[in-house]
Amino acid sequence: MRFVIITGLSGAGKSQALKSMEDIGFFCIDNFPPALIPKLADLFYGSKDIDKVALGMDLRGGQLFKDIFSALDYLKKNKYDYEIIFLEASDEALIKRFKETRRRHPLSDGGSIISGIKDERQKLTEIRRMANSIIDTTNLTAAQLKQELYNIFIEGRKFKGIIVNVMSFGFKYGIPLDADLVFDVRFLPNPYYIDELRPLTGNDKKVREYVMKWEEAKQFLNKLEDMIEFLLPFYIREGKSQLVIAIGCTGGKHRSITIANALYELLKKRDYTVILNHRDVGEE
Repeated sequence: MRFVIITGLSGAGKSQALKSMEDIGFFCIDNFPPALIPKLADLFYGSKDIDKVALGMDLRGGQLFKDIFSALDYLKKNKYDYEIIFLEASDEALIKRFKETRRRHPLSDGGSIISGIKDERQKLTEIRRMANSIIDTTNLTAAQLKQELYNIFIEGRKFKGIIVNVMSFGFKYGIPLDADLVFDVRFLPNPYYIDELRPLTGNDKKVREYVMKWEEAKQFLNKLEDMIEFLLPFYIREGKSQLVIAIGCTGGKHRSITIANALYELLKKRDYTVILNHRDVGEE
């Protein structure tokens, strides 16, 4: 029996997560009152028909949400196994989502969206601490979120606690505001000055081979991989759920894309959840 509670910040993707869980065979209920968890657990743990249950719950239930802690105590006391998936996103991403959907934040009470988000973060601190997996959906598409849930609940891969977003960009268009680590690869020979390579991008084999034929490119990639591998466990220990690594060159078209692609492949082999984004590839 897999008994999963999906909770987190409003606008972080709980409804989408429940749809994905339903697609992979879970019996799902959204906006479920936590006080009813004990009765539901008794029902399903004694059933032979349903062996995968996912419940969505959040602060839309108001005071009722506080019942979740006594409900979880009941599950522990009766030795019912359960998992908590906590979804979150950056303030900027949440504000954008609420504005796009023209929805009111459930804790805004007629005030600003940001005040509601900050209030909700504070009230969810304890349940976040108890979560088995914390998934930051800031840069995740619906398909990527579904894939992550699939990895956890179908493939049985353990979520390492952090999502790594590898991004290429062009300095001429500005450094990404959400970048945690920024690396400048403008020291590498520039394919832009090769007529044959100028219209191509780092996604093309010829550009990739040109950039990576230089010894400094190979050494840089090796050192970059070692440093990221060293840093990630410490970011996880400090509770960081997403790390944005930005690789920049002049236009964000050749060198940065090549190195970002290579780093992405290396981190994937180490079973990290990695997202690849070429921010400025279509600018020129």
